[in-house]
Amino acid sequence: MNALLLAQEGEAQPPLLPHLDELVIGLIAFVIVFGFLAKKLLPTINKVLDERREAIEGGIEKAESAQIEAQSVLDQYKAQLAEARHEAARLRQEATEQGTALIHEMKAEGQRQREEIIAAGHAQIEADRKAASAALRQDVGKLATDLAAKLVGESLEDHARQSRTIDRFLDELEEKAEAVR
Repeated sequence: MNALLLAQEGEAQPPLLPHLDELVIGLIAFVIVFGFLAKKLLPTINKVLDERREAIEGGIEKAESAQIEAQSVLDQYKAQLAEARHEAARLRQEATEQGTALIHEMKAEGQRQREEIIAAGHAQIEADRKAASAALRQDVGKLATDLAAKLVGESLEDHARQSRTIDRFLDELEEKAEAVR
């Protein structure tokens, strides 16, 4: 305000204060330039900003839909993984059960074969015992006949008689052996 009063009194105007007519011309030029920029440049700027906002919003929507799809795929993967683990556990259990059944089956088969081998061994031993007993009877009978022939001094070559004597002698020996037991 002091500056205006000084300007009116005719004194020299300070160099930083503009003249009134320059101020009015500057203001009019500013309004013209601002109006021009508002008419031409502002819609373009707003259009670019709107496109950018739409692109950003579209990108966000795409990202959200991609995230939802990824979550869906992750859930499916987790479900498949859980199903695969369940299936693997079932297969392990089944294999364990089959292994146990196979072990029991093999043990039973081994026991059966063992029993067959033992029975065959007993049968073979019994057959060998009988063969040895028959051979021993024959040898003992021959020796007894030879001894008796030497003691009696006559030949005991009658086969039927020889067999009866041998059988009677061996039966007496068996009876004595059983009586001792």
